Amino acid sequence: MIELTEAQQLIQQTVRDFARAEIDPIADDIDREDRFPTHLWPMLGELGLLGVTIEEQYGGSNAGLLAGVIATEEIARASASIALSYGAHANLCANNIETNGSEAQKEQYLPGLCDGTQIGALALTEPEAGSDAMGIRTTAVRDGDVYRLNGSKMFITNGSVADTLVLYAKTDLEAGSAGVTAFIVESAFDGFSVGQVLDKVGHRGSPTAELLLEDCIVPAANVLRAEGAGAGVMMQGLAVERAFLAGEPLGIAQAALDEAVEYARTRKQFGRRIGDFQLIQAMLADMYTELEAARWLVYRTAHVVEESAAKGMRSNKEAAAAILYSAEMSSRVADKAVQVHGGYGYMSESRVARYVRDAKLLEIGAGTSEIRRMLIGRELIGPE
Repeated sequence: MIELTEAQQLIQQTVRDFARAEIDPIADDIDREDRFPTHLWPMLGELGLLGVTIEEQYGGSNAGLLAGVIATEEIARASASIALSYGAHANLCANNIETNGSEAQKEQYLPGLCDGTQIGALALTEPEAGSDAMGIRTTAVRDGDVYRLNGSKMFITNGSVADTLVLYAKTDLEAGSAGVTAFIVESAFDGFSVGQVLDKVGHRGSPTAELLLEDCIVPAANVLRAEGAGAGVMMQGLAVERAFLAGEPLGIAQAALDEAVEYARTRKQFGRRIGDFQLIQAMLADMYTELEAARWLVYRTAHVVEESAAKGMRSNKEAAAAILYSAEMSSRVADKAVQVHGGYGYMSESRVARYVRDAKLLEIGAGTSEIRRMLIGRELIGPE
C-alpha cells in the first residue's frame, strides 16, 4: 500500500478545496456550453499544479508524478473536462519538454507553461493515424535553419486554445519509426491554423480540434532531442502519460459514488430511503470496492513508474494495467450511479449522466483498452 506523504496530503486537500470552490460551481455550465474556462489556468499555475513534475528552476513545483495523479483525480471529481485539459498541458506538453528539451528550450517554454500564461498540448494523432502512431503522414522538411511542416492533426486536446505544442512529424517517410521527429510548435508560427473544433459526447469544455499545417515554419532549434528521435520521445513518455491520466477516472468514479450515496440517503420509495434496500446497498458496495482497488493500483503504479524512470527503465505494462482497470472501472461505477438514480439519472441535466459520458473517453484516449491489453499481454509473453 502507498501511504501519502504530508506534502502529498497537502496537495490533495489544496486541490480538493480549489476544485470545490472554483470548478464545481461552473462544471455544469462548462459541460452544457462546451466552454473552456481560460481564467482557471493562471490559478492552477499559482497553485503549482501546471508544473507539478517540473523542476523549480523553470517555475515548477517538482512535486512528482504521484502528486500529478492526485491533482488530476481531485480536479476530475469536479470536472473531467478540466482534468483532461490539465493532463494534456502539464503532462503531455510540459513534462515532455522537461524530459526531452534542451536547456534553452526549457528556459524558453517551461516558465510560461508553469505559470499558466501559456496553454500546452500534444499533437500526434492524425485522421488516418490513431492507434498506429508510427503511421503519421505530416511531413517536416529541413530548409536551412527552419523546417517546413505540412499535414494535419486530429482529436487534439487543447488544440484550439494551445499556445505551445509538442508535435510529431515525419522527416523521412521511408524510414519507419526512425523517420519521426518531435518539435516544439507555437500556434503563432506562420502556417499553423486551427481547423474544425470537434463536438464531443463527453468532456465538453475541454476543446478537441483539428490542426492544419501549411508550410508551417518551425525553427530547427525547436527539434526535441534530434531529428529522427521522435519515436524515442514518444515511447519514453507513454508510461508516464498513462500513469498520469489514470488519476482522472478515479475522480469521475468518486464523484459518481458521492452522488449515488447522497441520492440513496435522500430518495424515498415505498415509504423508505432507497438506500435501505439491500440491492441498492450492494450496488454502492461494489462501486466503493472497485474504486478503492483502482485507486491503490493507480497510486502504486505512479510510484513504480517514477522510480523506474529515475533508473532509466520503463514500466509499460504496469502503466497500461493501471489506466486499463481505472478507466473501465469508472465506466462501471458511473453506470451504476445512473441505475441508482433511476429515471432522474437518465436526464440530460443529471450529473451522473455526465459522468457516464465523460468516463467512456478514458477507454479510448491514450491508447484504447484493446491496445492496453495487447501491450500487457505482449510483455507477459515476451520475445521468442
